[in-house]
Amino acid sequence: MTLVTALLLAAQVQAQQGDGVTQYVNPFIGTGAVDENSLMGNTFPGATMPFGMVQLSPDTHDAPNGYCPSGYSYNENRIYGFSHTHLSGTGCADLVDVLVMPTSRSLDELTRTEDFSSPFSHRNEKASVGYYCVKLDESGVQAELTATTRTGMHRYTFPAGKANNLVFDLNHSVDKEKGRKKIFDAQIRLLDAYTLEGYRYLDGWQRYRKVYFYAKFNRPVKDKIFKAYHFIFRDGDWANGRNVKALLSFEPSTEPLMVKVALSPVSYENAKANMQENTGWDFDGIHAQAVKAWEKELSNVRIDGTDDQKAIFYTGLYHAYIQPNTISDVNGQFMYADYTTGQLPEGDTHYSTFSLWDTYRSCHPMYTILKQDRIAGMVNSMLRQYDTYGYLPIWQLWGTDNYCMIGNHAIPVMVDAALKHIPGVDARKVFEAVKATSLREHMNSPWRVLEKYGYYPEDLQSQSVSITLEEAYDDACVARLAKELGRQEDYEFFLNRSRSYRNLFDPQTKFFRAKTSDGKWMEPFDPLQYGGNGGNPYTEANAWQYRWYVPQDVPDLVSLFGGKKNFEKELDRFFTYATDQSATKNGNASGFIGQYAHGNEPSHHCIYLYNWAGAEKKAQFYANKVMNEQYKNRIDGYSGNEDCGQMSSWYVLSSMGFYPVDPANGVYSFGSPQLRRVEISLPGGKTFTIKTNRKGADDCYVKSVKLNGRKYTRNYILHSDIMNGGTLEFTMGK
Repeated sequence: MTLVTALLLAAQVQAQQGDGVTQYVNPFIGTGAVDENSLMGNTFPGATMPFGMVQLSPDTHDAPNGYCPSGYSYNENRIYGFSHTHLSGTGCADLVDVLVMPTSRSLDELTRTEDFSSPFSHRNEKASVGYYCVKLDESGVQAELTATTRTGMHRYTFPAGKANNLVFDLNHSVDKEKGRKKIFDAQIRLLDAYTLEGYRYLDGWQRYRKVYFYAKFNRPVKDKIFKAYHFIFRDGDWANGRNVKALLSFEPSTEPLMVKVALSPVSYENAKANMQENTGWDFDGIHAQAVKAWEKELSNVRIDGTDDQKAIFYTGLYHAYIQPNTISDVNGQFMYADYTTGQLPEGDTHYSTFSLWDTYRSCHPMYTILKQDRIAGMVNSMLRQYDTYGYLPIWQLWGTDNYCMIGNHAIPVMVDAALKHIPGVDARKVFEAVKATSLREHMNSPWRVLEKYGYYPEDLQSQSVSITLEEAYDDACVARLAKELGRQEDYEFFLNRSRSYRNLFDPQTKFFRAKTSDGKWMEPFDPLQYGGNGGNPYTEANAWQYRWYVPQDVPDLVSLFGGKKNFEKELDRFFTYATDQSATKNGNASGFIGQYAHGNEPSHHCIYLYNWAGAEKKAQFYANKVMNEQYKNRIDGYSGNEDCGQMSSWYVLSSMGFYPVDPANGVYSFGSPQLRRVEISLPGGKTFTIKTNRKGADDCYVKSVKLNGRKYTRNYILHSDIMNGGTLEFTMGK
């Protein structure tokens, strides 16, 4: 058996256990690569709850970085410990807070090293919803992990006769070798033989974070050593500094050593209060609660398809529901974006981890169908940043903004929720926030430059083409809500500004191109040249991929190309123009079909643009091609970063047969449904059912459609049609 085959088999079988839909979730999808041509999705396999604060998972790197931002890579064979917070699918690394590592090394030996890692084998590793298990080869310890929303629970079974020791490491962080993650201060103290608590203040991708923890043991600590910097404290029970660790020894036993760790972004007291989620030592009971919670969260969608389709579909939902993360404590306290403490009304939840440049495209629209009960909490969480920060989130993590990526894409998320009349969403408050965010300059959006020139000049604003196009879309969303609320003057202002994309369309090349502040095209122009996150007119893409970004007015984009025939012809070139781009592309370029790059978000809507050209069969062909070739029930199951649910939600919606090209207009364009049957349980006891006669991968073409038993001739369906309940039936063929 080859290494690649072993990796694939191991990752495929771990999740096949239990009953209900959770049996299909495979947490190893996206955690590794099988060869130089496949990419990691940067997911993690550890234990977490739906939208939970804690993600308790192994770290296979001492200092996770852009190679494995989640802390875990299936391609590695050492574990450095189990930390309590992780990002899922991002391209940047952060979190990995409060590392715990069981070991049988003596305390004296542990004082002489910074490396507590152990080799392990994937043959001795398992993961399923709310559970992770691995055997550490060095000590022979079996480590098991589970979680509640705000606590992690560890169960460590040591071999007979081996020392039972633990390391608590508050220095473990990301990219330490580059000096990116800085620990400002940390503290750890033993309150009594059964209780440890601590905090750390640190800087990284998220520029300032506070993390408090409160830990309990089921056995008393019999010996201890604390470390801070290079100092060793053998008699104390307290340590402060930047490189702080607690080395703890317990009486050897073949009975499991169990640890519970509660987190809080607010205070020690709140971390202790959060422990009320796990008051005993029933590890299996907590695990069962996690499975029950995930079953409830996932099972409002029932599908009929192959086992691999079920694994990809339900793991996709699982990845989409890991975040946004609960960031409020059990007492309702949370941290505002200005680091002050707020108090929620009883029963509310404050969320963070908003990867909005990614997730506004299909993940949040998917929530409006499948998770309406979460939407108001997410919208109101973003409004709280506006109240204290002056504008809405760009990329919010652990309660504050890191300004990563471009645009103001909280706007389409919130406008979509308001226009869909999601319960608990105040449309007028939303409008106040999206209008202010669109008119208040901040370092992500220097609006005066746009209003002076009608576009962002590249000599004044890097990533100028992408920012002009994306903020034009945001403006269209503001205009849409203004019209809904009868704000005519605002409607006309933002509608006019939403057409700024036209000022960068070159009628000769028919690409959106960069201009300078004197109105001239930037030369030379190479449509294959990729940009990253600065220094280039395009963001994580090239001119080919941003050629199609006018989701607010696709008919106008078609007219810029000279009509439907020319538009279809250029789309054909987009999907077939393959060339050696080794000198022009970067790490954000993957999942290629011609110049279409499914591994990153700017391409995600492009397949469905064929529907505006009267070439629906081509949309069906390419949607089918991507789903069958770029999503797998394997460690390399994604063709790029999973990105907090965006890559997964593209599959979930597309496999049901539709996709939101414009994520905030309530219209879903038809593609090629993959599943034989989908049944969605909706609010109010309604059900929306999708049926197909599909028999295999080649039956990708839609021959006819019926909605509620009647012939249906549109190539899209409305959000209201879905939410009203009923049956959508596709007749498929070769």
